[in-house]
Amino acid sequence: MQTLIPETMLPNGMKIFYLRKEEVSIICEQIPEYFRNGIKLSEGDTVFDVGANIGLFALHVYQLCRKNVSIFAFEPIPAIFDVLRRNAERFDPERIKVFPCGLARECKTMTFAYHPKSTGLSTAYPVASNEERDQIKKAILRNFRNAPPYFRRLRWLPPSLRSLVLNHRLRRAFQIEQVTCQLRTVSDILRDLAVERIDLLKVDVEKSELDVLLGIEGHDWPKINQVVVEVHDLEHRVEKITALLKGHGFRKITLEQEPIFKGTNIFNLYALRQKSA
Repeated sequence: MQTLIPETMLPNGMKIFYLRKEEVSIICEQIPEYFRNGIKLSEGDTVFDVGANIGLFALHVYQLCRKNVSIFAFEPIPAIFDVLRRNAERFDPERIKVFPCGLARECKTMTFAYHPKSTGLSTAYPVASNEERDQIKKAILRNFRNAPPYFRRLRWLPPSLRSLVLNHRLRRAFQIEQVTCQLRTVSDILRDLAVERIDLLKVDVEKSELDVLLGIEGHDWPKINQVVVEVHDLEHRVEKITALLKGHGFRKITLEQEPIFKGTNIFNLYALRQKSA
């Protein structure tokens, strides 16, 4: 017997399963950010969605390519993967293939920090201090106009109450449960499934992004045409990832920061093999 999972309707009319209602709007607002700086998809393309969460990006790509697309979606957290699987099964499990694993630099099992109150923060690299929470709080306070709706409404509160409520919400968001997850590599997947190309490699994995890219063997890099990755610039990670991509033939690389992340170390990096015509 399947666990009862809530459903909601997206603005485009798709009825989906979800875990956290407020996260649906946050993810939907973020999706257009992946298609900037020349990132494009066409019918017949192949997409790797690494850090798929409940599958909203995958479903957007499915509609964007008029249901003629091959999507490989990876999500290591069991509770999140269950919702991803149900969404894929509802729409097109042949076109949206889902995998209960993360991608990394080697195949192994690893303990993740699952954030049940804010699933998008789930990570293999949990926060060791309050630094990241404080960074997010400051970013929200500076950029209320660009904050997710869940936080945007707080701007109408008096400053002292606003800070109190924000602290409470962030404490809830950073509550974690430890879960054991399976990790594979991009090259392992390409080899096992005989995938010949990746038209877009999208990576949003909460501080594991460099691990994902280091799991691509040299002979597989030419199969990848476009990359968009959320980068947490820890230990010069932007510089390392930029050098890695340039070394494997990507000629147009753009770094941007979403308005809500101004003042943080979180960036979006876009890479194409050649400049757009």
